Amino acid sequence: MARVTLIEALTMAMRHEMERDPSVLMLGEDVGVNGGVFRATAGLQQTFGKERVMDTPLAENMIAGMSVGMAAQGMRPVAEIQFTGFIYPAVDQLISHAGRLRHRTRGRLHCPMVLRAPYGGGIHAPEHHSESTEAMFAHMPGIRVVIPASPSRAYGLLLAAIRDPDPVVFLEPKRIYRAVKQEVEDNGEALPLDTCFILREGTDVTLVSWGAMTLETMKAAKQLEADGVSCEVIDLATISPMDTDTILESLDKTGRIVVVAEAPRTCGVASEIAALVAEEGIYSLKAPMRRVTGYDTVMPLFRREMDYLPSVERIVDAVRDTLED
Repeated sequence: MARVTLIEALTMAMRHEMERDPSVLMLGEDVGVNGGVFRATAGLQQTFGKERVMDTPLAENMIAGMSVGMAAQGMRPVAEIQFTGFIYPAVDQLISHAGRLRHRTRGRLHCPMVLRAPYGGGIHAPEHHSESTEAMFAHMPGIRVVIPASPSRAYGLLLAAIRDPDPVVFLEPKRIYRAVKQEVEDNGEALPLDTCFILREGTDVTLVSWGAMTLETMKAAKQLEADGVSCEVIDLATISPMDTDTILESLDKTGRIVVVAEAPRTCGVASEIAALVAEEGIYSLKAPMRRVTGYDTVMPLFRREMDYLPSVERIVDAVRDTLED
């Protein structure tokens, strides 16, 4: 079994699915000859040819629009957007067409497409390269939003996304593209979508996170364990639709909850979880919930970006606050 990084796991999943299903194809800026800006599609054009791994112009609207058209005609396109900061021209295609094709045609057509995009900060990138816009996509009806947090989940979730009959926005936390390695077997087994993953069992407080922030969240849980605090850590994984049952069951067990996200604070996914807790979990609460998030500003340039991202210390402080309430 190979030990691979998250980006290598993504390549492995795409290669597996292209070998298994001839309707799967890749498109995007530089995905062919260069293998993508982060080399996620490296070697695929050499194996499967230019008709299945297509370099496109620098035109995100066109990439998304072509994907919708291909999906409507029975293909399974996997499109790459180089960074989420440049994805906005594609949003019209997602809202106006991809997300409502099944509804518009009364089920006659569906839209099995995946739009992959690196997201998040922490790699010293210039402006427009570090946004965390998962809440924006989660607000679009008909769009599934998935974020892997490890190589094994990247492999299994991307296979599931490609096989899904409806459109998936697959956001890849580029800060951990090459940060960790795991043993991942290339066996074609998909992981379930719309399901949280419990990374660590605990009894005192529930920590919910996703993407790259799961690393800091797990470090905080380990640090708190040394002080006798038992943290249950949940990787949200599918942002929309959200597995609310797992969150509420964990809250019912611990009575306390802290949500960790690097996106801006206002109207984010953490806010949605807060609303869920207020509506359906308030009688389980022993203390007010806490959010540890980024700030309501543009992501700073590289000298300050780590001040923007939630740190282990901020997470630990939030947990201590909720334990003291």
